[in-house]
Amino acid sequence: MTDYYDEPELTGYEPHGERPLRSVRMQRTIRIVVILGIVALVLPGILTTYSLARATAQAACAATVAALPASLMGTRVGSRVQFEVFGPGGLGWQCYTVGAYGGDRQPVAPLGLIPTYPSIQAPTDGS
Repeated sequence: MTDYYDEPELTGYEPHGERPLRSVRMQRTIRIVVILGIVALVLPGILTTYSLARATAQAACAATVAALPASLMGTRVGSRVQFEVFGPGGLGWQCYTVGAYGGDRQPVAPLGLIPTYPSIQAPTDGS
């Protein structure tokens, strides 16, 4: 009598028994390599996105502060952007005017999570 197997490619296969295919040390090494590989793939994208968003926010803030009338600027000399979770405009990039020597920050406009040029209606001198 001949034995019939559903999978002929498994004829003669002897299972390993209770011993795992790979050792604990090899499993840990593979996990570490996979995690490092995923980080190496994702981290450059995150850093590039942050760098581009910061550059866009700085340009938008500088243009917004430069467009403010001199009567609103007072002693302000520059602009500064900062990513804030609980800022005056909510989550996202915030634009500030900066006084001499980095002091006297005044909020100008929220630039949003993805920074864009804000549409600010500056008050005119006649109203």
